[in-house]
Amino acid sequence: MKCSLCNSPTVIFLKSNFKEYFQCENCEAILLNSNNYPSPSEEALRYKEHNNDVNDIRYQKFVSPIVNAVQQDFDSTKSGLDFGCGTGPVITKLLRDKSYPITTYDPFFDNKPEVLKTNYDFIVCCEVIEHFHNPLKEFKLLKSLLKPNGKLYCMTDLFSKNIDFEKWYYKDDNTHVIFYHQNTFNWIKENIPFSKVMVNNRLITLEV
Repeated sequence: MKCSLCNSPTVIFLKSNFKEYFQCENCEAILLNSNNYPSPSEEALRYKEHNNDVNDIRYQKFVSPIVNAVQQDFDSTKSGLDFGCGTGPVITKLLRDKSYPITTYDPFFDNKPEVLKTNYDFIVCCEVIEHFHNPLKEFKLLKSLLKPNGKLYCMTDLFSKNIDFEKWYYKDDNTHVIFYHQNTFNWIKENIPFSKVMVNNRLITLEV
């Protein structure tokens, strides 16, 4: 199996609950065997189970690292895209409350291809990138949608050698098909490419 991001060889990493996981020998991403991917209908059903109420204070707190980073880096004259916004685009709600012009897109619940034909100062992807079946294609798309000096903000759980992958809760969501190591983002920075990558716990910022 080749890595779906960098196309390098992989080695078997874990077999668990009738699923196979591989690790890339180059970028160190961990990849679910594509034979174990959920169908589109299974994906949509799983996403609908998420109770994403935009007025839920706990949900607002959860996304606050991205919201705070956008407000720190850009004023409200700058435009953004909430990519993979899901059924409850809470980041969009919070930024619109601060007068930011932000557009939403989701391939399942807000599929508006026309919004992928313009450019943005910033893009937010909260709990999205671990769902990418074709991460190389998706990251190239996201980079192409950013204006000069634009930023891509991603939130996901990173894998490290300190994590017992077999017991890791993050792998148990059947829609999570790729798990990123910090070195994976170094590869993305060098090869998509971006000028800078910053990792702050679950928040990863890629700058054009």
